[in-house]
Amino acid sequence: MELKGPEVKSLRAGGVSFQDSFARVDGGEVWLHSLHISPYEQANRFNVDPVRPRRLLLNRSEIRQLAVKTEEKGLTLVPLEIYFSKGFAKLTLAVGRGKKLHDKRETLKRRQQDREARRAIEGRG
Repeated sequence: MELKGPEVKSLRAGGVSFQDSFARVDGGEVWLHSLHISPYEQANRFNVDPVRPRRLLLNRSEIRQLAVKTEEKGLTLVPLEIYFSKGFAKLTLAVGRGKKLHDKRETLKRRQQDREARRAIEGRG
């Protein structure tokens, strides 16, 4: 992953959020979008935009494989974890499929039922 100095320090301090982040293959390069790396407080003016697109450093063959997989309808690249290996920040990517509308309805229904069950239990106690 291509990072600036303050971003690395912030990563080591645990200032990262994966919420709504995804990767995309654009023009023969893989870019990571919407990954929030908190600004490092001691860096002051050297900090960069916390959600800027970041380039992932991959081999051509890896990029080609990811491009083929994501061309299928409904598949996207999702970051799972960031770790350090020999001083370099590494990112684990997964190919995921988004939920269909009926799956989302089912999840919402289950969540609503759980909420009602908790309210009933709290009301009795």
